[in-house]
Amino acid sequence: MDDKKLHIAMYPWFAMGHLTSFFHLSNKFAERGHTIFFFVPSKTLQKLEQFNLHRDLITFIPITVPHVEGLPPGAETTADIAYPMQPYLMTAMDMTQPTIEAFLKENKPQFVFFDFTHWLPSVAHPLGIKTIHYCTISSAATGYLIRETGTFKNIQYTEADLMEPPPGFPPSSMIKLYADEARQLSGAGLKEYGKNISFSERVFTSLTECDAIAFKTCRELEGPYCEYIENHFKRPILLAGPVVPEKPTSKLDEKWEKWLDACKPNSVIFCSFGSECILRRDQFEELLLGFELTDLPFLAALRPPVGVESIEAALPEGFNERTQERGVVHGGWMQQQLLLAHPSVGCFVTHCGYGSLSESLVNKCQLVLLPSVGDQFINARVMGRDLKVGVEVEKGEDGVFTKHSIRKAIQSVMDVDSEVGKEVRENHSKFRELLLRRDFEDSYIDGFVKKMKGLLQ
Repeated sequence: MDDKKLHIAMYPWFAMGHLTSFFHLSNKFAERGHTIFFFVPSKTLQKLEQFNLHRDLITFIPITVPHVEGLPPGAETTADIAYPMQPYLMTAMDMTQPTIEAFLKENKPQFVFFDFTHWLPSVAHPLGIKTIHYCTISSAATGYLIRETGTFKNIQYTEADLMEPPPGFPPSSMIKLYADEARQLSGAGLKEYGKNISFSERVFTSLTECDAIAFKTCRELEGPYCEYIENHFKRPILLAGPVVPEKPTSKLDEKWEKWLDACKPNSVIFCSFGSECILRRDQFEELLLGFELTDLPFLAALRPPVGVESIEAALPEGFNERTQERGVVHGGWMQQQLLLAHPSVGCFVTHCGYGSLSESLVNKCQLVLLPSVGDQFINARVMGRDLKVGVEVEKGEDGVFTKHSIRKAIQSVMDVDSEVGKEVRENHSKFRELLLRRDFEDSYIDGFVKKMKGLLQ
């Protein structure tokens, strides 16, 4: 095999889920001797340093995020701002174009990986640099939600459109959106995401002007959806495989390790919704009351609900007194990868972010799926209906869940004797063993690199 080493630049969207996803792939490339330039906001760099396993080959390129009116001073990533401010952050990222272009001209990497910076192909191609759109969402979600192959500027899908898969979508798929989900998404694509450009136009331009589209997935999980994308966008598809993150060099905080060690194996409900998912107060309360109803120990990492300053102020009346012996609700960041691997954790209640699902599939805890926005709905259907590795929480027609539906979903996956429990455990175990096989992942990364080299010929 050609052993020529590649020079690769990475410029992901300024969101921790995107930054870490790109970085895990960077480690896989560096493990094979390839050189990486990784663009990252200056103050956020220290958060990624712990993941750098190849300091001789992966070089951070600090980026100063320009100030844009509407952004809080010093904001660098989506974790620093409320969701409605994201278009301002995107505008700031677009303003880094001259800096990125100057770097590419001087250093001439062979490839640049990107996602939301739709202008990168027009900057890179005149310099002879290939561009790869690395999707941090699933191929199923990309195919279902990005439908049009013409101009994207004035397209708005109706609720009815989005409740059915697009033409040509894999016929065996169990994926559909419910009315409340379709309503939420029907106008989202037309909203401005950066100055004078809609979200849909930005994503569509990225997908149609790159040299190749890449996903962190494998044919065994999402084969039909990857084929659909390749046919739909007429671009080569590169699959990186599961990109299982290496075990963190850090240890689990002593506080949480001690707490979990005191619990029985496979008994704890762990819930984490990421840095951007913020529930309404009534749903926040129902979620916690659902945990209480299970009579199981629980550890929840949640942001305070909308309009409430702190976790303590948002807890249901009397909740702390009733559950303090067996439950913790924490408002800060937690070491999710290490927590999922702890033998006491038996169930993971997740918002269905793609990164979280990847981490959970390679651990033994069972999945309870509770999506709230965008691609999470599609991810939940893939996991719950196609692959049958988890159970989705039932919601009403208005998209609202109850404490009883939370309890029901958790009990169904935790009950080793129930039909549902047996099925999801068997399927989860099968995929876990496959994804953790070293030769399995290696074959995908090696194939990915081989296809990259083919793009240079």
